[in-house]
Amino acid sequence: MSETAECVVIGGGVVGSAIAYGLAKRGEKPLVLDGGDSSIRSSRVNFGLVWLHSKGDGMAAYGFWTRRACDLWQQFADELTDETGVNTQYVKSGGVNYCLSEAEYNKRSETMQRMRGQAAEDPYEARMVDRGELRQLMPRAKLGGDVTGASYGPHDGTCSPLYLLRALHAGMTKRGAQYRADSPVTAIKPVDGRFEVVTAGGVISTPKVVLAAGHGSMPLEKALGFDVEIIAERGQIVVTERVAPMGILPANGVRQSTEGTVLIGTTTESVGFDLSTTPQAGAAMVKRALSVFPALAGVRIVRTWAGVRTLTRDKCPVYEQSGQYPGAFIATCHSGVTLAAVHANDLAEAIHNGKFTPMIDAFHGRRLK
Repeated sequence: MSETAECVVIGGGVVGSAIAYGLAKRGEKPLVLDGGDSSIRSSRVNFGLVWLHSKGDGMAAYGFWTRRACDLWQQFADELTDETGVNTQYVKSGGVNYCLSEAEYNKRSETMQRMRGQAAEDPYEARMVDRGELRQLMPRAKLGGDVTGASYGPHDGTCSPLYLLRALHAGMTKRGAQYRADSPVTAIKPVDGRFEVVTAGGVISTPKVVLAAGHGSMPLEKALGFDVEIIAERGQIVVTERVAPMGILPANGVRQSTEGTVLIGTTTESVGFDLSTTPQAGAAMVKRALSVFPALAGVRIVRTWAGVRTLTRDKCPVYEQSGQYPGAFIATCHSGVTLAAVHANDLAEAIHNGKFTPMIDAFHGRRLK
């Protein structure tokens, strides 16, 4: 079977779906091709942070891009709820990175100072807070005695990655996109200014293709003139039973969900695509979380999981239009949840127009050569 499509987006996770939603808002009718249950899916094993204050070290443009995303997120979340009835559970609460010793506090202070110095203007507005101010920020939380303070970012927050993905799928199809599950792409062939996208169900001819399949992009990218290395990194997470609200700010090591579960994480492990969980990693994560919030000692763990991050060598996004085959685009990043709002707006606008702005072009893969 062969067919035609106005645009094909390869990848139905948060990155591909946000772009498809944005294209559909601009009057296009993208066909989104998603893999099967065996695909590596960062979107469904995500910690759910919408996070700015640790982004941009070594690449200030990433900090400004992430700040743009955070500024758009509330409007983005409200729009999705209005259109689909799905609440993404977005909350802009501010976020922290806890320090458990004076050495950790001093090292974190140096990082914050370095990041602010790298930017011509300061997009972070993050600052260090000592233990006393941290207690003022979280008056109901019971901090452990080892907590010396934290870095605090006022633009940080959380959402539910699963509800976000559900809302994006509902929103893009409502606006005219098509979504096909269990439709992995096996090949892409540029032919006479168009692209033939090959699946088990047949060939789809399109003038525009967006490669946003995470680790699934690498087997396809070279046919379109791209050469982006995507690195796998495992992260493990522990989840507790539901408990009453603890009054804590979210952090990259512990946060409480809207439903009441506490998420504890996370690891950074170079083990390829191994999705195993390990008792040693779980014990280390829980030990640190207990040092921050000793009351968690009485809370039961109900599950644990591991996922694979989608990283470039400098851990910053890559966005490109193919120089060899115009109309072909690639988008890959680690922070798909954080950047969803800007992917559905600025990036989708650039792909729709076929021309990247200087802000987006800063993320071209040429920087990694």
